[in-house]
Amino acid sequence: MPYANPHALVSTDWLAARLKAPEIRVIDVTKFLPTEKRDGKAEFAERHIPGAVYFDIDDIADPNTTLPHMIPGPELFAEKVGRLGIGNRHHVICYDVKGLASAARGWWMLRLFGHDKVAVLDGGLPKWLSEGRPIESGAARPQPATFAASFRPELVRTLEQMRANLTARNELVLDARSRGRFRGTEPEPRPGMRGGHIPGSASLPYTDILNPEEKTVLPADLLARKFEAAGVTSESPVVTTCGTGVTAAALALGLYLLGREDVAVYDGSWTEWGGRSDTPIET
Repeated sequence: MPYANPHALVSTDWLAARLKAPEIRVIDVTKFLPTEKRDGKAEFAERHIPGAVYFDIDDIADPNTTLPHMIPGPELFAEKVGRLGIGNRHHVICYDVKGLASAARGWWMLRLFGHDKVAVLDGGLPKWLSEGRPIESGAARPQPATFAASFRPELVRTLEQMRANLTARNELVLDARSRGRFRGTEPEPRPGMRGGHIPGSASLPYTDILNPEEKTVLPADLLARKFEAAGVTSESPVVTTCGTGVTAAALALGLYLLGREDVAVYDGSWTEWGGRSDTPIET
């Protein structure tokens, strides 16, 4: 069973053969949890795929909220992405240092703002390194480009929309966090968060859609079974959520590979929902 949308995922062989092609742009979208005490930007400077730029989701974000890396407006997104040397004609390849933890957030953001020529590197930097492929260090100095954003509101959900879905139950909510965090038996990595999940949501940790060793995405048939076991049907509209809207994008990518191009991400995710006192929770 092949992927319905195989173009959303590229192999290390594919990228290595096209790394110097003028239309290719490679972005490192690495983002760590606060408890990991690691700095994605610093690790990028130490080593990255040749020609890559660092796509800082904390910088390409709404400056007018205290919530972490919420999406910016189209104009700010276009300005920030253009500074990274990404234009509308470019084919963007996203990766991260874990395999697939935050790379899909870059993929989703670019799609959200109208850019479909974007894919995720299957296996990310770990697979690239394990194959002995070249890396470089230092700061990137991209040539600025012009990016015109075209916002797709159907691919994102707000707090108000998630509240409305509590009653309507029109959309299946898939939570990409660990099952312990979903159940409220593991502590949240950010202070002040309650434990548990949005009432009526289903648990599907993003790690469940990956091969355990290589961190590559499961083949289509196994991937489909994971989503089916979580309650996804061909009729059910899906919204994905997680801690801050990062690993939620990995589930959106998985469903996109299976042909579901309409999956939305709840941007505020648990940091917004669990950080409030007026939102109901289940454990």
